[in-house]
Amino acid sequence: MGKQAAKDKSNGATIALNKRARHEYHLEQRVEAGIALQGWELKAIRAGRANIGESYAIVRKGEIFLFGAQITPLISASTHVVAEAQRTRKLLMHRREIDELIGKVERDGYTLVPTALYWKGNKVKAELALARGKQQHDKRDTERERDWNREKQRLLRRHNKDA
Repeated sequence: MGKQAAKDKSNGATIALNKRARHEYHLEQRVEAGIALQGWELKAIRAGRANIGESYAIVRKGEIFLFGAQITPLISASTHVVAEAQRTRKLLMHRREIDELIGKVERDGYTLVPTALYWKGNKVKAELALARGKQQHDKRDTERERDWNREKQRLLRRHNKDA
């Protein structure tokens, strides 16, 4: 693989998705945040060992932290650091953005859910969404609509194939 191919791979490539978030929550506003990572974590992310399926963002002392994201350490990455796979990681944002999100979380009852981790240049970014939890009937409606769209696509393909 040439240098250009490696560069293209790291620019804008998705690292991890939280597919459950769309099923469990009504996602409203999305924001981008940087993540404060250690060296071994970055190496593990490059090796594809990140998972944000069970994670969420919490507010502590006027700052936002990513909680529950799992980055499994590489065996050879670091011998002098004790690697903690599920440590709480600080999210990096401008003060104005943080204050706006804190206001919506505390006053309006939103939840901050990470929906994706991706590369932006040589930095790892997290996409956070302000979300409200779905009721059980909302989840069923979403599933029914998704099934109908899938069936509709099948019928259209079959119809176009016959014609």
